[in-house]
Amino acid sequence: MLITVFLRALFIYIAVLVLMRLMGKREVGQLSTFDLVVAIMIAEIAVFPMQELQKPLYLALIPMFILVGAEIFISYLCLHCRFLRRMVDGYPSILISRGKIMEKEMRKQRYNLNDLMGQLRQKDIFNIADVEYAILETSGELSVMLKNNKRSVTPEDLNLTPSYESIPAPLILDGEVLLENLEHLGLSRGWLEEELKRCGLEVKNVLYASLDSRGKLYISEKQTAPVCRKR
Repeated sequence: MLITVFLRALFIYIAVLVLMRLMGKREVGQLSTFDLVVAIMIAEIAVFPMQELQKPLYLALIPMFILVGAEIFISYLCLHCRFLRRMVDGYPSILISRGKIMEKEMRKQRYNLNDLMGQLRQKDIFNIADVEYAILETSGELSVMLKNNKRSVTPEDLNLTPSYESIPAPLILDGEVLLENLEHLGLSRGWLEEELKRCGLEVKNVLYASLDSRGKLYISEKQTAPVCRKR
């Protein structure tokens, strides 16, 4: 009995994991209403095989695959049909326009001032007078544009042209060299090991290492404070 429960739980876990991966990479907070309903229904159906051991697993798997298939099909249609996309996902709502709170729109969305102030504080905005536009996205996330005199200064504002900067490339993860990243950068494992030797380290002793676009090598040792070295 215990072995049956264990195997069923493991099988259903893997099946649900695969199904959720098929649904895409959107975060929970970015799921549409349809996506959320499908996820909840899958979770409910996945419980049945654990409660009724006498019933075969396919009675739970088939409905779950049907739901995910429907979700993928609807998502595909939404890519090509604007009307359907609005029906399924809805559309953004402007809550603050040109510094003025849109009271009617907030009532329509059943969105009160406490909700608005709370989401502004989460974005480190404590004075609503600093906001030019605030848009409630279909996911429930609040997008904010500050007034131009309240925004951070950028290099463009100062007529500066900073050098190109790309995402740092991980070279070592938990003592394992990522050879594909080294090859992409035109570097070799031998070069990396030589750089580590200068720091008195071996690959197995490195928790994380990365190389940025400026050629600076970042090294974090296992069980020690991180140190930085230049290429």
